[in-house]
Amino acid sequence: MTTTAAPFSGNANAANDEATANASDTSATTVPTLDDPSLFLNRELTWLEFNKRVLHEATDTRVPLLERLKFIAIVSSNLDEFFMKRIGGLKQQVGAGMSRRTVDGRTAQEQIDECNQVVREIEAQKLTALVDVLEGLREHDIAILNYDELDQADEAYLRDYYYQNIFPLVTPQAIDPAHPFPFISNLSLNLLVQLRYPGKTSKTTLTRIKIPVGAGIPRFLKIHNKNHFVRLEDVISHNLDMLMPEMEVMSCELFRVTRNANTERNEEHADDLLIMIESELRDRRFAPIVRMQVQAHMDSVHRGMLAAELHLDEEIDVYEVNGMQAMRDLFELASLDLPELRDPPHQAVDHPELKDSRNIFHIIRERGPLLLQHPYESFGTSVERFLREASQDPKVRAIKMTLYRTSSDSQVVRSLIRAAQNGKQVTVVVELKARFDEAANIRWANRMEEAGIHVTYGVVGLKTHSKIILVVRNDYGGLKRYLHIGTGNYHAGTARLYSDLGILTNDDNLGRDATELFNYLTTGYTPQRSYEKLLPSPKMLKQALLAKIDRERKLHSEENPGLIQFKMNALEDADITRALYEASRDGVQVDLIVRDTCRFRPGLPGVSENAKVVGIVGRFLEHTRIYYFHNGGDEEYFIGSADAMKRNLESRVEVVTPVEDPKLRENLRFLLDTQLQDQRSAWDMQSDGSYLQRQPESDDMIIGSQALLIANTEKRAKQATKHLRGKRAKRPGRNLR
Repeated sequence: MTTTAAPFSGNANAANDEATANASDTSATTVPTLDDPSLFLNRELTWLEFNKRVLHEATDTRVPLLERLKFIAIVSSNLDEFFMKRIGGLKQQVGAGMSRRTVDGRTAQEQIDECNQVVREIEAQKLTALVDVLEGLREHDIAILNYDELDQADEAYLRDYYYQNIFPLVTPQAIDPAHPFPFISNLSLNLLVQLRYPGKTSKTTLTRIKIPVGAGIPRFLKIHNKNHFVRLEDVISHNLDMLMPEMEVMSCELFRVTRNANTERNEEHADDLLIMIESELRDRRFAPIVRMQVQAHMDSVHRGMLAAELHLDEEIDVYEVNGMQAMRDLFELASLDLPELRDPPHQAVDHPELKDSRNIFHIIRERGPLLLQHPYESFGTSVERFLREASQDPKVRAIKMTLYRTSSDSQVVRSLIRAAQNGKQVTVVVELKARFDEAANIRWANRMEEAGIHVTYGVVGLKTHSKIILVVRNDYGGLKRYLHIGTGNYHAGTARLYSDLGILTNDDNLGRDATELFNYLTTGYTPQRSYEKLLPSPKMLKQALLAKIDRERKLHSEENPGLIQFKMNALEDADITRALYEASRDGVQVDLIVRDTCRFRPGLPGVSENAKVVGIVGRFLEHTRIYYFHNGGDEEYFIGSADAMKRNLESRVEVVTPVEDPKLRENLRFLLDTQLQDQRSAWDMQSDGSYLQRQPESDDMIIGSQALLIANTEKRAKQATKHLRGKRAKRPGRNLR
């Protein structure tokens, strides 16, 4: 089916509306200047457009039912974080009286107002999608049942299960003059219960009950051995007599709040960064509420009372939900072990060169560099193996790495601890301010320090977002540096779900650059640091990208056309956007594969007619960053951790590395071409910022780019296995048949 996303929200004022019309009208004679706000799409609104594309997967009948349910949960989780991070930050700007407009011409309040409108549209679409998916699941005897659908036996079973396993955890809190309004925790589900004393017809009281989801308590309670479930809040609300015996229940209404997550302090004034981050986490728990969701038709008095107690604007900050709240919990059901309702199972293959059981450093030295493609190729048998062997290899002298996010059962950290126990010098730069992973990173940092690892927290004022490991080994010719540089976190869980790239190499120049980088990260000293190949931010990357874009524009000719291709999560930086407009205006073909936020508008007459913006949505989250320049035929490929966002280029330590090996470039070219030609999973941005999903012209084009990449890596792995078996068969001393 062909689906066009709703037209992108208009500009903040009439002047911008007129400018947009002029920019989009092919009959207009005036071409806007590159500083015109109409040329720049809004960061927040384009991110919401991305979630519309994700939500579309939940409505696409080509997608298996449990995967469709998963996409509803993903969008719900994304919107929760959007309010915590983005709306929370905008509200802080409004509260501080900031009136400065963004590059797209909007004030903070205008952005909040427009975002609220789009979010309400997405929420309505999400509820419709959920109804359709649940109807489809019922055909497979999978159901979320309402309480009135239960028979007496099921009611009795749930009541007993609740009493034995959950009831002791539930604590009702009265709301009356003797009991102050209770604290409402972030993203918690709550029941507001109105009770009446028996025999006192006019005497009522309100009680809040927090639904104890989490810490082993599921949101959806399973009935016997069937795939029939009942929401926990329904079980509690229909068994209130256990909590408040003999009281008459007048009403029972569900609500949920979202708190601001922007509680960062100025670390330049902190005596101890660890203590400061722990204080931020405590502050976040009590941060102001930025959204309240209430069930449809909640009593207007109760709704107003909640809004007043929580200091919310009832018209703006309160969202009425005509259906299930907290749909992020649908991940519980989306993970049901029913293969017929899920995508075909995907098992990452070993990198062809890493099927060899020899020492990984010998493999890199003899066959490297190696390009790793996750989740198509295994993280465990590549990156985790790299660190595991480094921790055990007696010739390895030192390991240095950056750590932004990692898994709760991290093999990466275990290898680092083992390396320290084996007497190696281990240094880890831990980013304590990785949003929503601060507590986990503090725990890992403490554990590593206890093991004798030198833990540092990077450069004051800059987040360390780079993904790099440096291993120093005493090879036969002296000390040799081995590197892993990637686009994704050292996280085994996300390595199975996110598409990322990494490179394993022993390039001397990159090794020297990495040493300079770690010396900078562990000291913060910047004078006279030079890099031969690496492009780190904030010192070099942005300037290098702007210079290369400008060079492409100047080298462009009819005989040797210019070409720029970027693949990234987000294009938000205004300077990069202007430079790309300028290159496109001068004839350079600009191909952008952007996952979510994108300020650039393709197809504008006289400005971006030579440009296109493509978004890919599939079973894996696109997370790869690739920068390609034709460069007059002397092509350049780069991969790394940085998106083209102002924060990444100016306020974070990022690393982008050139990819120079011809074989690795072939793999990158295949990836870019496959996604640019995708007819199943690709969406084309229109000049107004909306997106149109591509449609296969024939059955052989139905396979999306991610499926093609799976097939390609599996093919290469099989060829490598066959080749390796042939080599083993030819070894002396074997009986050949």
